[in-house]
Amino acid sequence: MVNNMEAINTAKETLKKNKIRWVHTAFVDMRGLMQDVVIPAKQYTEGQVLTAGIGFDGSSVRGFKTIHESDMVLKPDPETLAIIPWTTDERQKSAIIIGDIYEAFGGNEPSEVDPRGYVAKKAVKAAKDMGYTCLFGPELEYFVFSSIDPANLVWDMWVSPKGGAGDSWGAPRVVPVSAETTPGAHTLRPKEAYFRPPPEDTTVEYRNEVASLLEENFDTEIEMHHHEVATAGQIEIDFKYGELVKTADRAMFYKFVAKNVAKKHGLIATFMPKPVYLDNASGMHVHASLWKGKKNVMYDKKDEYAELSQTGRYFIGGILEHARAITAVTSPTVNSYKRLVPGFEAPIFIMWSRRNRSAMVRVPVYFKGPEHAAAKRAELRSADPSCNSYLAFSCILRAGLDGIKKKLDPGDPVDEDVYELSPERRRALGIKKLPTTLKDALEAMKSDEIVHDTLGSHIFDAFIEYKTNDWNQYCLYVTPWEIMKYLDY
Repeated sequence: MVNNMEAINTAKETLKKNKIRWVHTAFVDMRGLMQDVVIPAKQYTEGQVLTAGIGFDGSSVRGFKTIHESDMVLKPDPETLAIIPWTTDERQKSAIIIGDIYEAFGGNEPSEVDPRGYVAKKAVKAAKDMGYTCLFGPELEYFVFSSIDPANLVWDMWVSPKGGAGDSWGAPRVVPVSAETTPGAHTLRPKEAYFRPPPEDTTVEYRNEVASLLEENFDTEIEMHHHEVATAGQIEIDFKYGELVKTADRAMFYKFVAKNVAKKHGLIATFMPKPVYLDNASGMHVHASLWKGKKNVMYDKKDEYAELSQTGRYFIGGILEHARAITAVTSPTVNSYKRLVPGFEAPIFIMWSRRNRSAMVRVPVYFKGPEHAAAKRAELRSADPSCNSYLAFSCILRAGLDGIKKKLDPGDPVDEDVYELSPERRRALGIKKLPTTLKDALEAMKSDEIVHDTLGSHIFDAFIEYKTNDWNQYCLYVTPWEIMKYLDY
């Protein structure tokens, strides 16, 4: 907790012991982007920053405040303090800490604008009030590029930005440059790069460095890392599950480390879902399990299908019930819906299954038996890493809890490749589709009471307004594809 004196004293000692000069004092805005103010460490060790917080202008942060009510307070959470290991020079030695947002002039509770302090912690309390703790394990995929020039459009994935144009891929687009697609490299073909080793995989040393720093400095236990399916430097680093707020904090640090290590090596790390045309996009599969004390209540050894309890089924039923609405939060960009299309391993149909990666919600069944009870979980496959993890995890949790409260049956699982089913067969099975655009997702979100209650009126309204403006800008933009397609009309 923010006011825990033991944690505050530990944080002060850590700063002194490591001779830290500066503290990056961070929080997350509505979009999920890190905001950061750098404070001299002595204001932490000798001043009142850890008890009183820091004043800032809330009107300059997306989704926070208007100009006439702009004063806000950022209160750092001492339990999140981490040393930034690449700042070794005496004048640069730094740490980073995440905080919650409070109203000015005596606000004692986190502000309704705050995804972490208000939304995420409220969702945790909703689960606790029902007797549950929910553990989350996200799998964040992302791309690492050596360069990208949005002003330089080419036709062919294999042509360098200064090269000629061939029409083998059907449309002009930005081509991110990866070491894996440059002349002379071992070529990783589109959609064939999953689990490839060196020398074809050129990202392993980068991944090792990111994973090591996360383990050593950011309280993050790494489970595995590997090259992903797409050719141009797509990777995944998985870390161990944890409680909602802590896991969202780790996702925030994950992006921070990934981007900074990439920068150090002259690379660009991006969590944009679909930067490469006609190759796989980046998802953020979210694994969730419900616990009462030390018991995973999603596990039932008597269930022959997936060892999944009735509580687990109701949890999935809630997610499916609110699927279209929570997609606006878990897939929150215009670009997200260029991932949610057939043929690229991303789900587009609202259904559940075991083992089946065409399902929106999957129940992994790698292992069987009571000794594996702790691993029983539901995996939401429609989210992507452009989302705000605090908001996304909260909406997933509250949707699942609503399913338990209302005993929402998820229906029969579908153990077929849903992409191969005829429209008639899908209708017979009652399978509905996810939104195909950000606009459709926002329309679904507007009428969903659970999402509204989860986010609170302020973030709910601000999110819809901001994202609607994104959609309107996108609709107005004339793309190079349109020029190519229609100029001779």
